[in-house]
Amino acid sequence: MAEFWAAVVGFYAGTFGVPLRIATIIVVAALVRLVLQIVISRVVNRVISGVKKKQNVEDTAALQASPVAAMRIVQRTRAFGGVLSSTVTTIVVLVSLVLIVSAIDPAATGAFSLITAALGAGLGFGAQNVVRDVLNGLFIVAEDQLGVGDVVDLGQATGVVEAVGIRVTTVRDVNGTVWYVRNGEILRVGNMSQGWARVILDLAIPYDADIDAVKDRMLQAGVEMRADGKWKRLMMEQPEIWGIESISAEAIILRMVVKTRTGAKDEVARELRRRVKVTLDGMGLRLPSLNVATAAAPPTGGTKDTPVIPGVGKPPATRPAPPIGGKK
Repeated sequence: MAEFWAAVVGFYAGTFGVPLRIATIIVVAALVRLVLQIVISRVVNRVISGVKKKQNVEDTAALQASPVAAMRIVQRTRAFGGVLSSTVTTIVVLVSLVLIVSAIDPAATGAFSLITAALGAGLGFGAQNVVRDVLNGLFIVAEDQLGVGDVVDLGQATGVVEAVGIRVTTVRDVNGTVWYVRNGEILRVGNMSQGWARVILDLAIPYDADIDAVKDRMLQAGVEMRADGKWKRLMMEQPEIWGIESISAEAIILRMVVKTRTGAKDEVARELRRRVKVTLDGMGLRLPSLNVATAAAPPTGGTKDTPVIPGVGKPPATRPAPPIGGKK
């Protein structure tokens, strides 16, 4: 038996030793990455399943109507899962490359100090943006600035976060375009999916309308909408009339607001506009139209109040061309 293992070791260290060691390193690295990815995926799915079971829902989309903390746990867990997956892949690849280099030339490990110095210089000059992207991505996720499924404004792009990587955050805008934003380029994050949202409805009514009556009917329409079972779970509070926002010669602007869940802001706003429109139609109230000022061209001959400017109000005077074949 000892001779068998000695023969195996001799074959492994012989002519085919280096290719076998490289192949072994690649296979082991792939297995390690696969196992770690499965562990991360199971942990993320278990956390999400626990939240859905606790909230008694089957789909994560139904968590929009659940407490805000539950939705944030799901979004943050998915973001951490994406970052951990990217980190694991990067570490496994780097370690595998070092082991492969050592397998090819064991003496090369002694030169790793020089390689490290060269890498340090490269990081200081060429790869500093990569380091900044990685560090910024870790802080963004750790501080819960955004998560998968959040609607965010990153300055360069606005939309729904589809993935949070260790270096790049993926955002899909309303047109369906996917934006890949480097984490190091994110200077500010406007998150429209944390806590709650607010619908702001500015309505222009005629200057001579009964303000109090219009306010009462608008508020009544909002209250009736929240009493509806479909909208009650999306509207967190009763609608409010903040009052007159501005006054002009043609119209008065009334502002109505309502606090909603983050994912339902646009849906609630559209339905609220429809109901307010039906209410105003019932009152026989027509909204004022915008007046557009247009500049008319001055008459060619000019008047007392509008003198003719040479070359502008009328064409410049020129001598008529002599008829062909006529006298000069």
